[in-house]
Amino acid sequence: MTGRLEGKTTFVTGAGQGIGRAIALAFAAEGASVVAVSRTASKMADLPERFPKISPVGLDVTDGPAVSQAIQDCGPLDVLCNCAGWVHNGTLLDCRYADWARSLEQNVTSMYLTIRAALPAMLARRSGSIINVASVASSLTGVPNRAAYGTSKAAVIGLTKAVARDFVSQGVRCNALCPGTTLTPSLEQRMAATPDPEETRRQFAARQPIGRLGTVEEMAAAAVYLASDDSAFTTGSLMVVDGGQTL
Repeated sequence: MTGRLEGKTTFVTGAGQGIGRAIALAFAAEGASVVAVSRTASKMADLPERFPKISPVGLDVTDGPAVSQAIQDCGPLDVLCNCAGWVHNGTLLDCRYADWARSLEQNVTSMYLTIRAALPAMLARRSGSIINVASVASSLTGVPNRAAYGTSKAAVIGLTKAVARDFVSQGVRCNALCPGTTLTPSLEQRMAATPDPEETRRQFAARQPIGRLGTVEEMAAAAVYLASDDSAFTTGSLMVVDGGQTL
């Protein structure tokens, strides 16, 4: 590692597992101080042992007052990375209202809450990088059985561009990371729940012309770039890391 985030204070949601956890580890490896957030604090218990600069915080990112307090406690953030999310499987007809509401609350409203809490200090310092983890699924290309999820991730892209445009002249950048199909614990669970997990894995891998699933480390590497000063001229962008899925 090269210390690209040395001296930066970062806040990563969804850090209990998958892409969020990999991002928290990658940020710390690059020298950042990391507030790692998950609703299930026990999933992050080992992170400080690996990197003392990681501070785990149990937090429900849909709880507005708690989010505001957690970000205030951190002091001014250099980087906010929104990775918390939930995947509903099914078409619109399979999607109950409760599933629809949960998808929007966890995948979009949580980002509204964290960004709104972090922005004032970023604007006061005229510096900050916000990274919203979206997806190529449905928001950039058609994927079956992702009606609510794809809608929520399309909203994440809209939110990203709105924040980027509104604050582009005030030192704050906002970009979206759009992963393709990535091997995470969530995906493993969904594959295991199917009648033929190996065939399901093959089908997921076949989505990518490159011929395999993405790794959480590959997504984290892209997030490090967006968090670092290397991307100082980049805002409002969609960083697509999908093995060619959207070609």
